[in-house]
Amino acid sequence: MKPITYRDAGLDLDKYEQSLSMMPPLMRRTHTPRVLDGFGGFAALFSLDFNSRLFARNYRHPVLVACTDGVGTKLKIAAMMGKHDTVGIDLVAMSVNDCLCTGGEPLVFLDYLAMPKDDPPLTRDIIKGISDGCLEADCALVGGETAILPDFYQPGDYDMAGFCVGVVEKEHIVNGRAIQIGDKVLGLASSGIHSNGYSLVRKVVFDHAGLKVTDFVPELQRTVGEELLEPTRIYIRAVQRILKHYPVKRRVVRGLAHITGGGIVDNVPRVLPPGRRAFLKRNWPVPPVFSWLQSLGSIPQDEMDRVFNMGIGYVMIVSHYYAESIRSQLAEDRIQSWELGEIRAGDPGVEWV
Repeated sequence: MKPITYRDAGLDLDKYEQSLSMMPPLMRRTHTPRVLDGFGGFAALFSLDFNSRLFARNYRHPVLVACTDGVGTKLKIAAMMGKHDTVGIDLVAMSVNDCLCTGGEPLVFLDYLAMPKDDPPLTRDIIKGISDGCLEADCALVGGETAILPDFYQPGDYDMAGFCVGVVEKEHIVNGRAIQIGDKVLGLASSGIHSNGYSLVRKVVFDHAGLKVTDFVPELQRTVGEELLEPTRIYIRAVQRILKHYPVKRRVVRGLAHITGGGIVDNVPRVLPPGRRAFLKRNWPVPPVFSWLQSLGSIPQDEMDRVFNMGIGYVMIVSHYYAESIRSQLAEDRIQSWELGEIRAGDPGVEWV
């Protein structure tokens, strides 16, 4: 009887080791001296307080922030394109942008990657994207897990999840409780669809309209695949600079919302305290990809508003005295923004005016 090996069951340990050997350089490029070596690879060590001049951090009352998310069926677009080096940016963005909603600074990121068989080139592309996203978010990629599940996924499929741990001083937490009547609501431009609503996108674009990822779309001036793979924008540096610019006692920035699934109408109310309602205008230029999708599928406007970000990837609720100054600072970081409206009395929610 022929001996049965792990390779016969679908996992090649030599290829698995080859995939793992590619990861350390991509991880180390995201590290600062606060990442400590020497634990043997079972877990990562990160120094919360640090006295080095360039990376100095000393906290009085640190509070940890924990977030997790995935990329969803946008991964199907990557597979159709045969391009896997940007979805890792999406993975990082979805968690670090959530972390930022507390006023928190992302510290470390870990990933979970599951695929049906060992594929070192694919693994390297994916981890390269995650590494790129961590560099953009000033966050250290300190580890993760690659799971080979031959009977769980179809050939060509894979899935990812990301985990971010951040920190915020207790007195610096942004939780929306300080939001006042008269505060301004600022909308920060998205880079496109980001990583939400792709089940509807695929239904409309491929099943209904019968398009291919290689088809050129005149309204978008690029192919279907290029548009749909545009990475999620990471807002960490721009918003953190603003948070650090203003004294804490003034509570200039009073609420932060990451506009993901549910759109503006579902995500902004999550940070509104009782008795505060956002009255907003549709006064920003909606990116062409959304009108293109809406036209392709005859999607109702209220459905568009609840599924997609519609060109606003992040919302800041700020003191009206500083709204224009904050917009100027965002512009310096090449983040376009619009004053969408204001906070008035009412039940928490969004009302279009």
